[in-house]
Amino acid sequence: MADQRHRELGNFLRSRRERLSPKAIGLPSGRRRRTVGLRREEVAELAGIGVDWYVRLEQGRTVNPSVTTIDALARALRLSKVEHAHLRALARDADRRPFVREQVPEAMRRVVESLNQPAYVTGRRWDVLAWNKAAAEIFAFDRMPEEERNILLCVLTNPYTRRLFGSSWKAQARRVVAQFRATHDLWAGDPAFRDLLERLRNGCPEFEAWWEEHDVGDAIAGQKLLKHPRKGALRLEHASFQANDDPGLRLVIYAPATGSDAR
Repeated sequence: MADQRHRELGNFLRSRRERLSPKAIGLPSGRRRRTVGLRREEVAELAGIGVDWYVRLEQGRTVNPSVTTIDALARALRLSKVEHAHLRALARDADRRPFVREQVPEAMRRVVESLNQPAYVTGRRWDVLAWNKAAAEIFAFDRMPEEERNILLCVLTNPYTRRLFGSSWKAQARRVVAQFRATHDLWAGDPAFRDLLERLRNGCPEFEAWWEEHDVGDAIAGQKLLKHPRKGALRLEHASFQANDDPGLRLVIYAPATGSDAR
């Protein structure tokens, strides 16, 4: 897992370098520039580090950059706050323990089941571990086999969920892929995460192209417009909360959007 994590760090650096145009940082594009985006030498110079050192990072070799180096690279590559945090996380020492599916504490499960608004709990791999009746009525978690109760699989490969999102499906799917990328890279190489990626590639034709873009996103509150087969149009607000019992557990709660006709 550690080697794979270094490779993901290198892949992320390369993807951001190739996206940054010379013009954006005041460099001439040059008539004979054959590389996409910036050259490795230009990134190293902007960050104030050696070219060989940067090349080793981008190649995914086993090196341990300091926080100062990571922050300098973030500034050189014009990373967003979320991208900067992701780069820092990738540079930290990897957790070499294999992934184990989480268990939801009974007290937390009972609280979720008692809520009137749709609510569910996910784990590190975005498996859906607990939900209430209101969430089942919308997302049909109770009608899915256990191995398919995963947010990525639901959104990208489940025909029911795709119809539920309607015309907004593509935007929602790309958003969850970017959010999951930030999680996946920290567990890169783990068999459970490799299996999930394989299922996504086989079940969603669009996934591979989105995955290769290496976008990362953060879990933020927002709204979703759903087309439920029985309830009709639903405009819902959602927010997520990290559990104190286990930081890998996340509680997601939905509520009718303010001013909407959502039920």
